[in-house]
Amino acid sequence: MRSHATQGSWGVLIALAVLGAWLGHLVWLLVGAELSLASPLTYLHVALQAWLCTGLFITGHDAMHGTVSRHRWVNQAVGTLACFLFAGLSYRRLVVNHRAHHTDPTGPDDPDFSTRTQSFWPWFATFMRRYTTWPQILVMAAKFNLLLFLGVAQWRILVFWVLPAMLGTVQLFYFGTFVPHRRPDTPDMAPHHARSLPPNHLWALLSCFFFGYHWEHHQSPSTPWWRLWRMRDARARAEALTPGQEPAARL
Repeated sequence: MRSHATQGSWGVLIALAVLGAWLGHLVWLLVGAELSLASPLTYLHVALQAWLCTGLFITGHDAMHGTVSRHRWVNQAVGTLACFLFAGLSYRRLVVNHRAHHTDPTGPDDPDFSTRTQSFWPWFATFMRRYTTWPQILVMAAKFNLLLFLGVAQWRILVFWVLPAMLGTVQLFYFGTFVPHRRPDTPDMAPHHARSLPPNHLWALLSCFFFGYHWEHHQSPSTPWWRLWRMRDARARAEALTPGQEPAARL
């Protein structure tokens, strides 16, 4: 999954910006924010932190494809850090599984796909069972207890760290796996068995860091998330100019 694109310094800067925004906002919520469970503003911050959690994993995902930096060690460092911070995930294990997903999307060896059900929650449960490991659970438990030891109120840990991570996981699964790859396949999904959101760049950014442009990601895994909107525009223009072209699937 090595990228042959030249990203320059933008990939590293954007990755650091996402990491810094996630960490900075989380620290402020845990120890500095004057918020209460009765304040509607609290839940706006929860939604923002969930979105930043999504971006944190997308950053780790891009590192798997070598799109953070042209240097392999930088991708490994950023990916390892992002996946560990997101949910104590093993970057190396994710690379192996994600390579299998790209090799045969929705096929029998795709660890992201459920051949038993196309319903959201059962598929999500299967997905989580495949990716959750005992070392990950132990890491998350250690993080939780470390925060308690440092004096962070338990309700803040649950509301500002645990809840956004859970919401971000659901968001990633819905926009990055369930919607793009659910069956039945339509002609516009060929040859990747993947569909894309209609072009709406603001919604694509807010929903899943442009990862809803999923056909484009499978078409060009070496394109970083922050450039997928350009590929979506190019595809939309090509479809508009091609007589008899099947319209893009609406999600």
